[in-house]
Amino acid sequence: MALTKLPKNAFGTGSVDDTKIEDGTIQNQELAGSLSEDRLATGTIANASLSNSTITINGTSISLGGSSSVGVDVNWQSVQTSGFTAVAGNGYFVDTTSGAITVTLPVSASLGDQIAIKDYAGTFSSNNLTIGRNGHNIQGAANDSLISTNRASLLLVYVDSTKGWIYAEESNVADLEGPSFISATGGTITTSGDFKIHTFTGDGCFVVSSLANCLPASGPNNVDYLVVAGGAGGGGGGGIGGGGGAGGYRTTFPSPGCNAGAFPISATTYPITVGAGGSAGSPSVVGGSGNNSIFSTITSNGGGGGGSTCIPASAGQPGGSGGGGATNPSPNSGGAGNTPPTSPSQGNNGGSGFNSPAAIYASGGGGGASGTGNNGTPTKGGNGGAGTTNNIIGSGVTYAGGGGGGGFGTGVSGGCGGAGGGGDGLFGPGDPRGPSSETAGTANTGGGGGGGSFGAAAGGKGIVVIRYKFQ
Repeated sequence: MALTKLPKNAFGTGSVDDTKIEDGTIQNQELAGSLSEDRLATGTIANASLSNSTITINGTSISLGGSSSVGVDVNWQSVQTSGFTAVAGNGYFVDTTSGAITVTLPVSASLGDQIAIKDYAGTFSSNNLTIGRNGHNIQGAANDSLISTNRASLLLVYVDSTKGWIYAEESNVADLEGPSFISATGGTITTSGDFKIHTFTGDGCFVVSSLANCLPASGPNNVDYLVVAGGAGGGGGGGIGGGGGAGGYRTTFPSPGCNAGAFPISATTYPITVGAGGSAGSPSVVGGSGNNSIFSTITSNGGGGGGSTCIPASAGQPGGSGGGGATNPSPNSGGAGNTPPTSPSQGNNGGSGFNSPAAIYASGGGGGASGTGNNGTPTKGGNGGAGTTNNIIGSGVTYAGGGGGGGFGTGVSGGCGGAGGGGDGLFGPGDPRGPSSETAGTANTGGGGGGGSFGAAAGGKGIVVIRYKFQ
């Protein structure tokens, strides 16, 4: 008959140890209810005698009676010194000593995915860390996050498609929803108030490394531009050549919205081309047309060359602004401006030449950004068309003036260059300023060169300026 109960004094103190009871002697079904602690004398039951003797924490098996530390469920990686794509479940020490770094979040994510980041060298302030969202929201916004405080540490947890990745833990982190602005390099950089200005006087690259996060207090992801092409050379010849047309002039400044930019950009590299001025026309040769200036999708066309006094006399050439028409033995028309057409117009027509049987030669002036070149008259070569004043660099500068047409003969003056870098036309012996050589267009204004006689003057080089809100 099986025993159903043992009296308390059935065994002497300490007389029963684990060697006296075989494994499996007492089965679960033989216990009615639970075995309460008052049925056991002081002592222990070995883990090996229990059917469930371990627990699992974070994938690690721990024996009963053992210990473990419970912390963030991440696997810390070695120090990262360049950009990388994070993997869920990992933690990263990031060293930005050598430059800014972008950590790109995984392209796919599930509820509860975690990624930890720590500033390894205390350099996030000088060389920022950007967290690239990779198509997901961060804190509910479709923007990358910029971490710019030293010793920052944070834990990102993925929630859902609405909020995306959120910051479940953060330390030494500035307001992650604070405003950010465009950051870029290239050209000669100056500032004017809250705006940064990149001036290119030669070819280069405008490199946008990061964009604004488009919060109410941040800057827009737009820039303003000024793109001026190279001015054309004045025409030459046996008589008098026409003035060179100014380089095409295109700008968004001043822009709507407090001049905070009207042209959208992205975080990429924009090659910049600054057009050279056209060559001076030699005898019987029209002035060389200016070269185009380019920023992104914006192209300003070079000015049209001044007409030459060959036989027959040649018209001014078309371009951003047209070249002045030549004279001798017959007058010729100025070249067409705004060629090819843009809206708003990038320039104006050149003026026509004049001559008479009395050996009075007066060629037309080249067109400018805001005015057509003047026609030659019995007493004066045509003045170059006026350029346009622009304050994009923080102060007013006038660009894209046309070159003056040459004047020769008794009582005949050379045409003056248009405001904005246009060169003067040849001063003949009847010019009250005295006989003088023609002058070149001013560099980095896109001014046209002055018309000459057996020689002429070259056009001025163009310029590209980019402006945006940076604070």
